[in-house]
Amino acid sequence: MSVCPSCEEPLEEADRFCGACGYDLSATGRPPRSGAPEAGRDAAEEPEEPASVEWPAAPELDSSDLPAPVHLPTDLQGTDSGGSELPADVRFDGPPSDEEFRIAAPDPRTATPEELASTPPAGTKLCVACRAGHVDPDGYCENCGHAQPRERDHMEQELDAVAAVSDRGLRHHRNEDSFAISSAALPDGSAAVVAVVCDGVSSATRPDDASLAATRAATEALHEALPRGTHPQQAMHESIVAAAEAVNALAEEPETAREHKPHQNAPACTFVASVVTKELLVVGWIGDSRAYWVPDDREAPAARLTEDDSWAAQMVAAGLMSEAEAYADERAHAITGWLGADAYELEPHTASFKPDRPGVVVVCTDGLWNYAESVDEMARVLPADAARNPLHSAQVLVGHALDGGGHDNVTVAVLPFPVPQSGAGSA
Repeated sequence: MSVCPSCEEPLEEADRFCGACGYDLSATGRPPRSGAPEAGRDAAEEPEEPASVEWPAAPELDSSDLPAPVHLPTDLQGTDSGGSELPADVRFDGPPSDEEFRIAAPDPRTATPEELASTPPAGTKLCVACRAGHVDPDGYCENCGHAQPRERDHMEQELDAVAAVSDRGLRHHRNEDSFAISSAALPDGSAAVVAVVCDGVSSATRPDDASLAATRAATEALHEALPRGTHPQQAMHESIVAAAEAVNALAEEPETAREHKPHQNAPACTFVASVVTKELLVVGWIGDSRAYWVPDDREAPAARLTEDDSWAAQMVAAGLMSEAEAYADERAHAITGWLGADAYELEPHTASFKPDRPGVVVVCTDGLWNYAESVDEMARVLPADAARNPLHSAQVLVGHALDGGGHDNVTVAVLPFPVPQSGAGSA
């Protein structure tokens, strides 16, 4: 053959393959020519060959020795496998349009009466993501499937003379802290304000249940004792014992349950609480949650009202290390006291004070004081109007911890002293 049967390229006598198209010259038969109908088929049935597309030629290197630009597939008009143009409505990645993420639920500011009538009844929990789907009992949206935040991830509460805020933080998958704030009437008709804050021990089983059980039991015990005329310091002691019993009860599991998880620790938490009256300030604690006193007059000294049950505190108390050295040690936050069935002998700590000037009590977990450890730091972070705006002050303190890194759950309660007597009653 003098020419290639496929592309009609001239051939040499010794060629076994076409140098132009690579056709195997030793193969028997002749392949169908491009544009020629196959045997038994009408030429009219042949599909039209797609128009050839020429790639832009890359320019040659100039005197700058810079590499030639690379041509991308997007430099040419695309075609589908049949040779036709791509459909005009092909979607390319780009900024989403407003329509794509339009909120399905009607906006109450612009919705018609008919649209508002179709909204779910009050109390129906809507998805925080799409604001349209209902949330099922498992905590997921029935419309978009988005997991909803847990109720305890962020909590805020305010009464007349006390406020508290708790947040999961930025590193934990759940909030293991708990708090309870309330007010009660004393036998003489004056008011007492109560704040209880507990921090679940993360290395123990069910720490969130432990902190919740402790706050509820302590608050209930205080509300039983204070109206009877029990001295607030004695009532505080009894509330810690009640909280310990409530946490201990969580460890009473069937033997079959322990067979599957025999090495789990019993539920545990730390405890700190304060009772404030018109002339008395009482604190009680177990573990490393703290209470601080910050006077309204910032020229007067602030004070820490509690002593940690921790390795660092023991080293400082024994004179073996300075406070800076002890808290810089990796063992600093190992607690030596807690509420739980596997705790050492329960030794509730209580103390009473009679401040000579107005101020506020800050009751908090280590998720806050890790970022404002000294009394001077705490006083500097606390807003100057804390006594008048306890909720805002608690929000500011939690925000300070989150801005600092939020490595732990953060809970803080702010109690003004003395208690405004309009705060009498219970809640």
